[in-house]
Amino acid sequence: MKKIITILNLTTVLAVGTQAETLEERVTALEEQNKVLGEEVLASQTGGFTLVDTDQSYNGMGSAASKVYYSKNPLAIGGYGEMYYANPDNGDDYTNVYRFVTYLGYRFSDSVILNAEIEYEYGANAEDGGEVVVEFMYLDFLWREEANLRVGNLLVPMGLINLRHEPILFNTVQRPEVERYLIPSTWHETGVLVYGRFGATGIEYTAGMINALNLNNEETANAARSWIRDGQQGSSKNAAYAPAFVARVDYTGVNGLLLGASFYYGSASNLKDPQPGDTIQNISGLSATMFDLHASYEAGAFKAYGLYTQTTLDGAEKIGDGTVKKGSGYYANLSYDVGSLAALEYNVPLFVQYQNYNPVEKTVDGLNEARYKTEIVTIGANFFPVDQVVLKTDYAMKKVNNVDENIFSVGLGFVF
Repeated sequence: MKKIITILNLTTVLAVGTQAETLEERVTALEEQNKVLGEEVLASQTGGFTLVDTDQSYNGMGSAASKVYYSKNPLAIGGYGEMYYANPDNGDDYTNVYRFVTYLGYRFSDSVILNAEIEYEYGANAEDGGEVVVEFMYLDFLWREEANLRVGNLLVPMGLINLRHEPILFNTVQRPEVERYLIPSTWHETGVLVYGRFGATGIEYTAGMINALNLNNEETANAARSWIRDGQQGSSKNAAYAPAFVARVDYTGVNGLLLGASFYYGSASNLKDPQPGDTIQNISGLSATMFDLHASYEAGAFKAYGLYTQTTLDGAEKIGDGTVKKGSGYYANLSYDVGSLAALEYNVPLFVQYQNYNPVEKTVDGLNEARYKTEIVTIGANFFPVDQVVLKTDYAMKKVNNVDENIFSVGLGFVF
């Protein structure tokens, strides 16, 4: 069988070479066929295992999460991991085996694809806060470039990090706090999405219905920092369900540039069968609106990315006087690969990141609005021995309500 494949490929090479008008075209054709032959040999040696191409992304997702869409084998296995050491100025140092994630994908046909992510956090030791979570599990029904259907538990198409949360894709040891507390990454909900791309225009879109956040909770009532994050339903057992609308538009028509916006709107009281004696009951007329404006740009050794986001809770006064009504924030990250200056074969980006956010910007009674006002300046460096592996270090100079909370961190991350 291998001999037949080889003969067919060599025949194709000769045919393409005969039709080529110039020597340059013939060389290009031969290089492409050599790549195909190499992939076939690799597949025969690895049982069809697909390597990660860090330049590939499907529907805005990370390269490892996108493997099944480019795999020559029906079964695709991938994943990522990250761990770190942290030394805060005002506390004891510690280490954290933060995440190990497996991606499993299966191509039933060219138009029906399964993709799933299983995450093990903190060593999955439940006694120390660890857990095993299905972070997405969906079916894609591919029709055409302009319109496809996604059904299941899926990543909510908001922000930058939520879709591209693999550790080689952001510079800091930890994900930006703006995208942890205001866009609760990794945010995944059950729903249905339609998505596509309009060819040469460079416009991509996603829109659909997902399970709504439940912001009718104690954290919201007490104006806590995690009021949005703790509202997720996720993949929990017998989760309550209320529909919410989500949409995203991105422009990628200029090489290296991404400009986009995301929008979410839905009921904010999404409880599961509250009992008469419960402190929190369903509230009608409570709704949440979230939006973000995001951008990234890469030109040679220079890279920049960031976003602004805002969430408002309409009807907050129905929960109580101390209830949070609004949170907002933004961040920007600039980096330059100094490895290119020294003609190194490794990427060594140095970066600076600025975050400014307040998850409790407004409350019903106007109190406690500065308690979580946060400003963070982070400087650091990454070292990529190969494209799929990164070693990180950074120093975050953080002020929360004008109180310093500085921290030095080192970490590692990888995708496969």
